[in-house]
Amino acid sequence: MSKKMKMKIRDIEKVFIIAELSANHNQDFDVAMKTIKAAKEAGADAIKLQTYTPDTITIDSDSEYFQIKHGSIWDGTTLYKLYQQAYTPWEWQPKLKKFAEEIGLICFSSPFDKTAVDFLEAMNVPAYKVASFEITDIPLIEYIASKKKPVIISTGIATLSDIEEAVNVCRRVGNNDIALLKCTSSYPAPIEEANLLTIPNLRERFNVIVGLSDHTLGSDVAIASVALGAKIIEKHFILDRNIGGPDSSFSMEPDEFKQMVISIRNVEKALGKINYELTPKAEKNRIHCRSLFVVEDVKEGEIITEINVRSIRPGNGLPPKYFYQIIGKKFKDSFKKGSPLTWEMIE
Repeated sequence: MSKKMKMKIRDIEKVFIIAELSANHNQDFDVAMKTIKAAKEAGADAIKLQTYTPDTITIDSDSEYFQIKHGSIWDGTTLYKLYQQAYTPWEWQPKLKKFAEEIGLICFSSPFDKTAVDFLEAMNVPAYKVASFEITDIPLIEYIASKKKPVIISTGIATLSDIEEAVNVCRRVGNNDIALLKCTSSYPAPIEEANLLTIPNLRERFNVIVGLSDHTLGSDVAIASVALGAKIIEKHFILDRNIGGPDSSFSMEPDEFKQMVISIRNVEKALGKINYELTPKAEKNRIHCRSLFVVEDVKEGEIITEINVRSIRPGNGLPPKYFYQIIGKKFKDSFKKGSPLTWEMIE
């Protein structure tokens, strides 16, 4: 994926690695800028923002419906209060995008309502991300997809039918530049709930680019997903978990993120392509494979047996597949122990 204003998900060649800023600026613009710079230095391809306000994503209510009490790290507050703490001020976002692009990062965002989409369109973002909890908002996804830019959709709380509806509405408005990210909407997410085998299944079912939005601790799950075909990796990124904040506990620090990027790039190299041709080094090393040798001194006319001819290393003699074909035949001449067997030696 080219680091230009225009992006095409289907053009992805190497794994596209996204650092999610989320709430990890702690309402400090300088921290946000430093985090973007650190993400670039750690090897990210993109920085992702979130575009909402407390009032565009929920309402200010203390009723039971808006209390967070489902065993999450945010229990004990309300949705509105959480988003007051977590949102990224909209006036920052054009400046953050400009800075990110200046240092070579793609910058895009997750909009959470139509006003956010309109705001991001005015910023000319190159792509959109649909957050896990918005996958059921089909009118919002339709509006996003209608902008004819790449749409990356997390599947964290989605059923199969939810995913089908989201993909279908994108295609219905003529947008087929879609990626689906396997996601476990738990913060942090237990490794045993990652179910990475879903990734190739998503690719086969929906014929889209696939990836992982990862909330597990560490990098094992993200690295493993690449071997299963993930072409997009998204991880929450923070300068230092000690600064705190709503997402700090499951976010990666720069050194951790950098090591993950190195490992992902190594996995990419190891995956390579389907190839049965030998490298020059492997071809050269075939001399060390097994072949048929005379393993004791023999005389002219002597019968070839399993005693005087064996399959051993190195590979200078006949291939071992001819072993039973030559047993019982006779030597044309006398040969010393250690002679590689050839057809010319056999009557």
